[in-house]
This record gives sequence, structure tokens and C-alpha cells, in this order.
Amino acid sequence: MADAPKMNSVGRPTAPAIDVETTSFKSLLGGRGLLQDEKLIFEWDDYSRTGVDFADIAIDASDLDGLIRDDLSLPGLTEPEAVRHYVRLSQKNHAIDLALYPLGSCTMKHNPRLNEKMARLPGLGDIHPLQPVSTVQGALRLMDSLAHWLKTLTGMPAVALTPKAGANGELCGLLAIKAAHEAKGQGHRRTVLVPSSAHGTNPATAAFVGYTVREIAQTADGRVDLEDLKSKIDDGIAAIMLTNPNTCGLFERDIIAIADAIHAAGAYFYCDGANFNAIVGRVRPGDLGVDAMHINLHKTFSTPHGGGGPGAGPVVLSEALAPYAPRPWVVAGESGLVLEEHGEDASQANFGRMCAFHGQMGMYIRALTYMLSHGSDGLRQVAEDAVLNANYIKASLSDVMSVPFPEGPCMHEALFDDRWLENTGVTTLDFAKAMIDEGFHPMTMYFPLVVHGAMLIEPTETESKAELDRFVAVLKALAEAALKGDVNRFKGAPYLAPAKRLDETRAARQPRLTYG
Repeated sequence: MADAPKMNSVGRPTAPAIDVETTSFKSLLGGRGLLQDEKLIFEWDDYSRTGVDFADIAIDASDLDGLIRDDLSLPGLTEPEAVRHYVRLSQKNHAIDLALYPLGSCTMKHNPRLNEKMARLPGLGDIHPLQPVSTVQGALRLMDSLAHWLKTLTGMPAVALTPKAGANGELCGLLAIKAAHEAKGQGHRRTVLVPSSAHGTNPATAAFVGYTVREIAQTADGRVDLEDLKSKIDDGIAAIMLTNPNTCGLFERDIIAIADAIHAAGAYFYCDGANFNAIVGRVRPGDLGVDAMHINLHKTFSTPHGGGGPGAGPVVLSEALAPYAPRPWVVAGESGLVLEEHGEDASQANFGRMCAFHGQMGMYIRALTYMLSHGSDGLRQVAEDAVLNANYIKASLSDVMSVPFPEGPCMHEALFDDRWLENTGVTTLDFAKAMIDEGFHPMTMYFPLVVHGAMLIEPTETESKAELDRFVAVLKALAEAALKGDVNRFKGAPYLAPAKRLDETRAARQPRLTYG
């Protein structure tokens, strides 16, 4: 009888001292027996049938002027085959419904099923953007209610619901700032200050609007260098774009002094609201001197995240910028709520529509449902628990993994660097890939760029202590293996995933954008 496999500290079999590609390695470490192999849809070779019967129809398509669709060359699948195909594909992806999703600065939190139920209510789930305004009064009232609570939570007097995502919200905020400067004859202001640890979309958005970006240094404790900031302020400054809490997971202690310095120079303060989840119900950005801030509904208010949408990034605006918000607005008319396209100050206020329609109704419903189901005390607890969970991760792992900014607590995410991996032969990438074999999606790697070999972990408030303990135990076991020199466990990882280690450099430089 074969000896029972040795178990590691998290109750999983340890890797045997054999070739990692052997059958025995896979059987010891993985549970892949029910995970079916699945071809791409284009690899199916039966193009002669379909799961649906269509009657032969002769249609005169001469009026389409040559725009008749060619044969798509898609395989014909029966209904069971089609269902199985997509279920099998879904099993190849990690998801928040499977386990903790520790991506830092992304807030991959649980989306309550109550939100989904509300978004599918008759009259809301089947609403059409071209319906007459008189038939969508309930939807407009919902949007007005969402706007009210976003303004209440942020302490800001105005909000633009139109932007479709965080980066689109940044664009909205900077266009409002640009319009405000030009209205005051200050169009010469063409520089935006951006901290070195900022999200990459910040400088990209500023450049897209036509601004020049000037980088601000950070201090040894991971925050904006106030003196460096002041030295770079002149009469050409249009705005600062700053994330708070910042991308290192730290609250900017000098935030009010920063706002005062920017305002004294005649510029505006744009706050990247990606990390509002850490302070919602605790801090109102308007009280800190913020002039514009986008709110990622998928991060703070639990609407679905990623996959190309649907997204929503409402932008709250200060009194100084409110007149320059994009139209349309939801306003009260003589016969009910209306979407106002033009106002008395339209020449000043309307810098242009952000998109064809007003926004993502499904995301509005989910976000408002989340707010109402939590209440004011619940939203405050969201921030408190998010910060508590992150600090629990930081404290639990700091004995085996190095922390770049060890002094004091972090906010909603715990940041580690790769100093602890020196001389082990294991890199941040290797460590992250090995997490996949243990059933966890990797944390954010190599970001923020100001921290070498960064590993950014955000557990969010929706994870229980039991799940956090399971996650910590896995990372500690991996850390111990790396420190003991078990390099083979990491260099080829993941061994058990449907797709093995990619040549990521080649994939980035020579992407295959078509199949075949």
C-alpha cells in the first residue's frame, strides 16, 4: 500500500520530490477529475446542423445594398452541447463566487443577489432608452434618489450620473475643470499634477484632455510629498489628480493642506474615487476640499466588475464645478421628472454629452439597492470592516512577508514588497502563479510601481474571518516553501490550472488577435 501523502499546514498534500508534470503530482495536489477539457467554439467541426429548426424563407434583401451577412462559419450545437460548452468555459475562470478575489486597488467584492433581483424587476429590467419620458418616471425617480445619496455620502452639491466607468468619470471631471478655467479666461492652465503612485488612468486621462502631466514625489512613508507638491505649483496648474486613500493603501494625512495649496493657486482638486470603499460613511470628500471625484459603483456599491461592462462611474462636483457638469440632468418639470438637455446657462454649463444615453440603469438599481439595504450605519461598517480585514491580512503575514510601509495601520488594502524573496530564486510573479494551484486568484502584482515587486492585497469587507484565515494559511505555506528553497514548486506554476504558465512578455508584444 502506498504511503499517505504528507499534508501541509493548510491541509493540502505537499508537492512530492518528483517531476511536477507527472501524473502522481497532479493526483496528489489537484481535484481536476470533474473539470472537462473544452475546445474553442471554432474548433468544433460540425457546421452542418443546428439546435433549432428554421423554415426555408426567401427574402428579397436588395435594399440592403450589399450588406447581407456572409456565412459566419460557426458550428451547429444542440442545446445540451451549447449549455455544456459555456459551463465548461466558466469552470476555467476564477470568480468571486468561488473564493476570495484579492486583487488590490480593484475591490472585487461580493455582489449581493438582492441587487440582481431588484435589477430584474418588471418595468426596470426591460426598460428601453428610447421610451417616452412619461413612461419612465419610476426610473427617473430612482436615478434622482441615487444622486441624492451619492451627494449626501460625499458632501458634494452636484453629481453627473452619465459617465460609464472610472476612467470615463475622470474624463468628465477634467472636462468640467477645463470648461471652468476657460469660462474664467484661464485657458492657459495646461498642467495637471499627478502623484508617482497614481493609477495609470490618471495621467492617461489628463493627456487625453490635452494637459501636460507633472509628477509629484512621495515620502518614505508612502504619501504625497507636500513640499515637492508646493514647489511645482505655478499659475499654469489646472488641477491635481490624487487618490485617497492612495494606491499604497494609505490615507493622505496632508489632504486638507494639499487642497488648500491647490485652491490658493486657482486650480482644482480632482480626487480619484477608486478607493472610496475604504472611507464611505466615515469621511466626506467634500469636507476635504475635493472639487470633483468619480465613484466606481462596482467598487464601493457592489455592482458587477470587469468583463467590459456594464460600468458606471458617477462624478460628484463641488459648487465651483457644478455649473459645468454634462447634461442631461434629472430635474422636476411641470408634469413630472424630466431629463433636461438645456438650461438658461447651457452655453456655460454644457461641455458636451458624455455618451449617447444617460447611463446604466441596471447599475443604478444595484447601487441604490446596496445603499438602502445597508443604511447609513451599514455603509459606515462597510468601510470599517474593509479596513479591519486589510489590517488583519497585513498583521497575519508581516512575519513572513516584508511590508514597505510598516508604520501604522493601512486602509482597505495591504501592500507587501519582494525583499523577503531575495536569494530564494522565487519572484513576485512565481509566487502569484503558485497561488492559482491553491485555488486563489493572484493578488495585484508589481503595482504600485513605486514599490519593487509589489504584492497588493485587498480582501474587502465581504470576506469572513474564516475565509481570511484560509487565505492567510495558504500564503504562509507558500512563503515557507519559497524560503526553504522549494523553487520547483513556483517556477512552472500553475501546474493544475487548465492553462499553464504563459510567456507573458511575448503575449504582450506579439498578441494573437484572431483565431486560427
